[in-house]
Amino acid sequence: MKMTPYMIKAQSNMLPGKITAEGFLGDEKLNLNEIITRDEGEMIRLGMKFQTVSDLLRDLMHKGEHALGEPVTIEDKWIVQTIEARGNLPCPFEDGIFEKVTVQLKLISSEETIIYTDLSLHLLEKHHFLQGKGSPFRIEPMKIKRILCQ
Repeated sequence: MKMTPYMIKAQSNMLPGKITAEGFLGDEKLNLNEIITRDEGEMIRLGMKFQTVSDLLRDLMHKGEHALGEPVTIEDKWIVQTIEARGNLPCPFEDGIFEKVTVQLKLISSEETIIYTDLSLHLLEKHHFLQGKGSPFRIEPMKIKRILCQ
């Protein structure tokens, strides 16, 4: 799939060392358009909407923020720990700057965990980008389904 100049620039910004040490693409061999298209298809196949997932993850993040870095149990279903660091990160699509907030979300029944950031939520919601396979903050659609849709 042909990449627009906008997508080429965004993909360049996602390389290791540009915004973060690890970058956003992991060990993917696909281009940015192909990654997004694949993940959109997987989300549709699993019956999940990007906005709905983003809203729930953001809500859990906000509930975790009130615990000031301590783990908090929510709805007897999840344990959320939110950690804030100094500084900000720009979006690789160049449409915002986000606080360095990291969330660890664990499903109590299975101990399965996902880690995401404020920037991850923006990428998911606005760009349908879950990051590349192998990226430290990649949110796998099937894992989202298992953790959020119990």
